[in-house]
Formats: sequence, structure tokens, C-alpha cells
Amino acid sequence: MTTKKIYIIRHGQTDFNLKGIVQGSGVDSSLNAIGRQQAKAFFEMYRSVPFDKIYVSNLKRTAESVRDFIEMGVPFEKLEGLNEISWGTNEGQKITPEEDAYYHWMLKQWQAGNTDERIQGGESPEDVVARQRVALDHILSKTDEKNILICMHGRALRIILCVLLNYPLKSMDLFEHQNLCLYQIDYTGSMFAIKKHNDVSHYQLMNQPVNEKVVSA
Repeated sequence: MTTKKIYIIRHGQTDFNLKGIVQGSGVDSSLNAIGRQQAKAFFEMYRSVPFDKIYVSNLKRTAESVRDFIEMGVPFEKLEGLNEISWGTNEGQKITPEEDAYYHWMLKQWQAGNTDERIQGGESPEDVVARQRVALDHILSKTDEKNILICMHGRALRIILCVLLNYPLKSMDLFEHQNLCLYQIDYTGSMFAIKKHNDVSHYQLMNQPVNEKVVSA
């Protein structure tokens, strides 16, 4: 099989990211001005890649992040399996010290291997894997698609990389990410190999610099 090149990006910045408000799968936010700049810079650097297909989640911030490719005529498809993890009752809320403590306690549970633990009112990493596998089976079955672009979300990105690379889910926080970062992966039909890791070299094409720390979601 010819190597399939998979470009996976996280969506661009939203005001919720900027303000430290929980998004998850239940908040359908749009990109802010910085996020649109990030998307434009990514497009300018990768517009020459002959993408056969784009896959996005059902949340509009992912489609907005690849809008220029879509407008250029690249076909796209929305897949619910690519949605962000549900952060439950905290979605849409600014993090309080108590909620932050609970969030970090939950992360420690997952890092200890308890990846079937669900955040209150939300999903567990195992729940996310179940729907991601359906999406991946669909994506990888398309043998005529040699170059694909996937746009998704922070925690979901960490999880899908574990699935693709056969890492235990408790290791998902090894995969750092920023808004509109790129993970480039080659798939031979039997194995996956990372070629680019949390790459934001396209930021240099932005009109203004982004001083953005790696988020923990």
C-alpha cells in the first residue's frame, strides 16, 4: 500500500481558550481573530499539499480552521467521532479553584490508568476511543485518499494519537499541543509513524506573534 499521509491539527484559538473557559463537545464556539490568523498561516504554508479529503468534527471551530482549503475545493466530511471529549457540567464555565482542583485530580486518575473514569456529567477517555475508532475505520478505509487533513480538538487529539500509535491511554499527556498545531503521521497500512510533533512553524507567517503556552486539556 502507498503511504497515506495524515495531517492532524487542533483548531485555532477561540475566545474561550483565551479566557480559560471550558469548551468540550457541548460548546460550539467560533475562532477569534488570532485563531483566524493561525488558520490563514497554516493554509499559506500547506496550501500546496494535494489533500484528497478533509475530516472535521461536528463543532464549527474545526471547519472554520480549514475554511480556506474547503473554499479551494477540497472535499470535506464531518464526523462526530472527532468531537472533543465532553467535559460535562463544567462546559461553558470559567474554571474556579475548586473545579481546577477536581480537573487535575481527574487527570491524575487517567494518568494512573483509570481511563474509564468519567468527568462529572461527561465522558471518559475510553468513551472517546470508542467513537474515534468508528471514525478512524471510516477514514482509513478510503484507500484512494493519500493525503488527508483532520481538524479536531485538544484532548481528543491526545487520545487519537494514543490510538494510532498504540500507546496506553494513560500516556496521552505526553502529546503536547497548541492551537492550530500540526501532527503529521505516515501510515503504511500496518504502522503509523510521527513525522511532525506539535509543529507551529507556520506561526511565523502570522501578522502578529502568538505568545501561547501549551494547554493541558
